[in-house]
Amino acid sequence: MGVDLGDLAVKRPITLQSLSGKVVAIDAFNTLYQFLASIRQEDGQPLMDFKGRITAHLSGLFYRTARLVENGIKPVYVFDGKPPAFKKRTTQERAQNKKEAEEKWKKALEEERYDDAKKYAQATSRLTQEMVEESKLLLKAIGIPHIQAPSEGEAQACWMVKNDLADIAASQDYDALLFGAPMLVRNLSITGRRKIPRQDKYILIEPEQINLQETLKTLEVSQEQLIIMGILTGTDFNEGVKGVGPKTALKILKEHKTLDKVMLYVADKYKYTFEADPQDVLDFFLNPPYVELKEKLVWGKISKEDVDRILVRDHDFSEERIVGTIERMHKSFDEKGNQSKLDKWF
Repeated sequence: MGVDLGDLAVKRPITLQSLSGKVVAIDAFNTLYQFLASIRQEDGQPLMDFKGRITAHLSGLFYRTARLVENGIKPVYVFDGKPPAFKKRTTQERAQNKKEAEEKWKKALEEERYDDAKKYAQATSRLTQEMVEESKLLLKAIGIPHIQAPSEGEAQACWMVKNDLADIAASQDYDALLFGAPMLVRNLSITGRRKIPRQDKYILIEPEQINLQETLKTLEVSQEQLIIMGILTGTDFNEGVKGVGPKTALKILKEHKTLDKVMLYVADKYKYTFEADPQDVLDFFLNPPYVELKEKLVWGKISKEDVDRILVRDHDFSEERIVGTIERMHKSFDEKGNQSKLDKWF
């Protein structure tokens, strides 16, 4: 979910290689959900081990992180903490959507509509606390730092970029821009060929970079006004006004300027009442909770024993493939000098 800025955000295609040497703060929950949704069999069943335990999050995290490291990128994953009270509706709505998707998935399987089944299955993904803890253990085993945010992971990642502890924030959600990320990268975890649903065609998905100041200048809005646009179209914390997309939201904002005037207009024009106080949502984006980092981030200490225990012995991954990936990661650390260059970033 998250805010929809559509084509209004100024995007520029980039390559993974262009991010070499950069510290990238990655929205962990957002990324893990992508893995849970995309790493599935043709009938929609998630990747599982021999005991029937879901392993898609571990597979995606391990192999995708390895690819980032091989391209000289220094990833740090930021995990969500406690959500704000006004996110409760969004959480409940998502749970209901998952339930409805599960019913559609089951029906599509019964009718042997496998493309539809996989599409509906992707919307049923659930990230459990056990999966989160497994992911943290795996990151530690492969030498990748992670941060536990007090609230929204995106907000913590943005704070890190604004305070020169990271160069770029990575997330699929444009909400990172509302939190003030100076530089946002999308598609970092889903780069590559992707099949178009119900078609025998594939598209190439590449990373794209969004510069916040460039976007604000192009739209001729302030950071606060960008957040108001998000509130109108809908964020993770509030449902948007029905019938108001990004372009309409921008038009409304240009005419009415401030939150109070925009809300008065929306109430009159659309007869709409927000379930969450828009001022609370605005204040949260402007001043979200974060934790100050007291220790330097460290990359590169891979424990083959721990990786083998987590992936091979506990979850039946291919030992040969795991060993090969670890060797390439080691080689990347050695060749690119990731560990030796860290001091210049802190």
